[in-house]
Amino acid sequence: MVGRTLTTQLQDRYQEAFNIRKSNFPDEITFFVPTGLKSYSTREFQPSHPYAFMSVSLTGAACALDCDHCNKKILEPMIPLDKKEGLFSMCSRLAAKGTETVLISGGSTKSGEVPFMKHIDDIKRVREELGLRIIMHTGLITKPAMARALKDAGVSGVAIDIIGSDDTIRDVYHLSATTDDYDLSLKVLTDHGLSLRPHVILGLHFGKFLGEYNALEMIAKYPVHSLVVVILVPMHGTNMWGVEPPKVEEVEGFFLQARQSMPDTWLMLGCARPLGDYKRKVDRYAVDAGFNGIAFPAENIAAHAGLKGLKINYVENACSCGA
Repeated sequence: MVGRTLTTQLQDRYQEAFNIRKSNFPDEITFFVPTGLKSYSTREFQPSHPYAFMSVSLTGAACALDCDHCNKKILEPMIPLDKKEGLFSMCSRLAAKGTETVLISGGSTKSGEVPFMKHIDDIKRVREELGLRIIMHTGLITKPAMARALKDAGVSGVAIDIIGSDDTIRDVYHLSATTDDYDLSLKVLTDHGLSLRPHVILGLHFGKFLGEYNALEMIAKYPVHSLVVVILVPMHGTNMWGVEPPKVEEVEGFFLQARQSMPDTWLMLGCARPLGDYKRKVDRYAVDAGFNGIAFPAENIAAHAGLKGLKINYVENACSCGA
């Protein structure tokens, strides 16, 4: 690692992590650049397909929860569903512009679910008639009928945030649920053969690590397609504004443990993470810890990955789409 002296123990952990990667995956890394979400260009990459990945909110800007880290801000960049037009017609327009993948998301109900069931027929048509790849952001899925409907609709993958602390569920999400509900969601989705792309938000409890390792332990029990790791970005207009994100050393330790705990699972560093020097550090840590993909990589990370012997692939799609 350039710019600091590593302890022998940390050097050994990095070596072990990268060896695990080399034993289970080809020597390549994917940089995910969904320019439909935000603009991005570097010396190595110039966008050519800005409509490849688009996100839709089934509830517009509405959400029944008042999460301290979000306060509905995450919904703002998404295309709000025009209920008069309907989901299928909206996706038809997107497909005509060249969209290949659509994230279907939305605000949650008070029970922590994204209310997608009323749109399930359109979701199935989008997949079957338009051929779009569909990533569903579902919230909690504890009812087998909901998982069965997603499987019947042919969705490509399910993205679900996994929280490993009852305190965080209560104090940040203000949700009457427990970690058992998140574990059950993983089980129900797995039982119905869905491709899972769970997310873990590092520092979700007001910048502190609390249930992250428990979440990792939960996820590692199931045959998920990929694990997407994101990091708290305190946003203006939320109760987290002014909170310090987790220390980069804590993030580094989680990366290494994730590769050790899930040796043959695709590990992705998602879009959400603090910018500047923080981002440059954690992106480098992700490469060295054996991650398979990074969304919107920091400057010079491609060169660093090349020095590690990795071939660089750029994809104008989201990391939830997997490898």
